[in-house]
Amino acid sequence: MQTSDIWDYRRESGFDTDTSDVAGYSVEALDGSIGKIDEATDEVGSSYIVVDTGLWIFGKKVMLPAGVVSKVDHDDEEVHVNRTKDQIKNAPELDEDSYTTDDYRERVGSYYGEGGAGYTRW
Repeated sequence: MQTSDIWDYRRESGFDTDTSDVAGYSVEALDGSIGKIDEATDEVGSSYIVVDTGLWIFGKKVMLPAGVVSKVDHDDEEVHVNRTKDQIKNAPELDEDSYTTDDYRERVGSYYGEGGAGYTRW
């Protein structure tokens, strides 16, 4: 996956823009639960989820590009991501004032995209 498509849901994830309201779903990293989805978008080329990590990282919220979503399980209300807890913990912190700006998205996309610290080949 290249950085340019890190902002799109992978077809095989099961995310369907017509039926996928995933707010409130729990988020499962490769090595365990990381929190609940606070917000999700499904805009082509700029989709993401915002995860409230709760007490796991002292209430920190993180933005995950849609391309890291590996599976959406509507029955169990879970979203699985192909990153570890440490990769998510070390991601750029969500800045509530600027998380929709191009600069912030570029930082997050670089972190999670190919070659970035949060990159995992799947």
